[in-house]
Amino acid sequence: MINGELLAQMFLSGANNLYNKRNIVDELNVFPVPDGDTGTNMSMTAQNMAKSLLEMKSESITKTADVMSFATLRGARGNSGVILSQFFRGISKNLKGKNECEPSDFALALKAGSDVAYNAVMNPTEGTILTVAREAATAAISADNDILEVLKAAVTAGNDALSKTPEMLPQLKKAGVVDAGGQGWMFVLEGALTFLETGKIVECDAKISTETTEKKSDAQQKIDTQNIKFMYCTEFIVEKRDKNVNVLNFKRAIEKIGDCMLVIDDDEIVKVHIHTNNPGFVLESAIRMGAMINIKIDNMKHQHQSLIVEETKKEDEPPKKYGFVSICAGEGIANIFKNLGIDVVIEGGQTMNPSTDDILNAVNDINAETIFVFPNNKNIILAANQAKEISTKNIVVIPTKSIPQCVAAMMKYKETNDKETNEKLMNKASESVSVGQITYAVRDTEADDKKIEKGDILGIIGSKITSVNKDVTSALFELSKELIDDDSEFVTLYYGEEITKEDAESVADELENMYEDIEVSVKYGGQPLYYYIISVE
Repeated sequence: MINGELLAQMFLSGANNLYNKRNIVDELNVFPVPDGDTGTNMSMTAQNMAKSLLEMKSESITKTADVMSFATLRGARGNSGVILSQFFRGISKNLKGKNECEPSDFALALKAGSDVAYNAVMNPTEGTILTVAREAATAAISADNDILEVLKAAVTAGNDALSKTPEMLPQLKKAGVVDAGGQGWMFVLEGALTFLETGKIVECDAKISTETTEKKSDAQQKIDTQNIKFMYCTEFIVEKRDKNVNVLNFKRAIEKIGDCMLVIDDDEIVKVHIHTNNPGFVLESAIRMGAMINIKIDNMKHQHQSLIVEETKKEDEPPKKYGFVSICAGEGIANIFKNLGIDVVIEGGQTMNPSTDDILNAVNDINAETIFVFPNNKNIILAANQAKEISTKNIVVIPTKSIPQCVAAMMKYKETNDKETNEKLMNKASESVSVGQITYAVRDTEADDKKIEKGDILGIIGSKITSVNKDVTSALFELSKELIDDDSEFVTLYYGEEITKEDAESVADELENMYEDIEVSVKYGGQPLYYYIISVE
């Protein structure tokens, strides 16, 4: 039988193994640019789970699986991290209500995790982590009813499927690599298998801090723990009496008596977290929905724990109509966003995708009826949508994939418009701008029918490498030919931290000479890794 302690040890070992080998996963990135962060995102997501497992006392397998699901859900970074969180969400749902489980039940839980992950991806593609996880789970179900044999079968089949991913996706074959996400999941399963075979948890190369790593605003950091407004951290799970219980009414009943509220309606259970001075009222309201389990109430003031609260001076102020959260890397771009009216700028982007929790914390910093979130990176959109799903606030995600798209969207915002009109106008504006980027190759490869050597300067539009050069200026001029046409009027150059203002202005002058009918403006972005971001309207 598998109990909660064994499950925790298995996946703690798996999370550590992934962390130790994260660079191997990063290097499998098909696109030869300096943002191959699948390993980084997956390992940081898994380490959030590992931290929670270390803090947890020995519990039932249901509680352990819930902890893993909740921690990866909140700690998910990048698309790969969000998909990983969906694996654990499926595992948690399948093991619900069990104190222990048979190895065959664990195999079915792996399959449930695979199914939930498939359903979470809008257009699932074979040859990815989804294929690897499915084949691993299928083999696990067919194995003998012994946990060691189940995991051995999963690892063998998963690695076999992983080796075949280049045959399923041409871009993997051209790059000569296997799928990065699939490799990451295999490192998790292999780490779990190592524990079963040796009885020892794979040691993490870096010490996992069990202290809070939650980033606070300047105002929040000034709040002393002795002046905590809501004293009791209250957590529990409700097993629904029936699927039609009104969870929304429960949310409305408790939201005014606390903060940091999180209510996740997950099919047959409801996960609840809130900081309050009246846990009794919360429990009394919850019991109307069904039976409560895993109740945990901590006196945060007594334990001197940190607590996020809104600034006292804002508590009595009515919420404004709209608020804005945006993600970017670069001091100059952050200042541009603030000047456009963005309330909270999260530092992140290429190579450092913020977590779902980072986005939730930013949203919670804003006292507004509706909050627009701009991911500004295709690898952050899933995390933003996941934050929207679990937040109690009214969030609208504008799926921007670049900095210029966010700028264009904010230029169309009007406070007098209703939410739907603003959302429509912002989406339309973000889609109308053409965007290119100049960066460098991190390895030799072949992509988009171009032979690329490490150190080459790349011109990129969307997910396509349009030019390969040996110097930045030539790359910019070649990229401009792809972006600028007879209908173009305005070009904006956001220059990065490695480009001087003088060089950027010189390039802008040459562009205006090359294209008589366009106006070129230069803005300091300060972004790392990308020499220029080009916006054409």
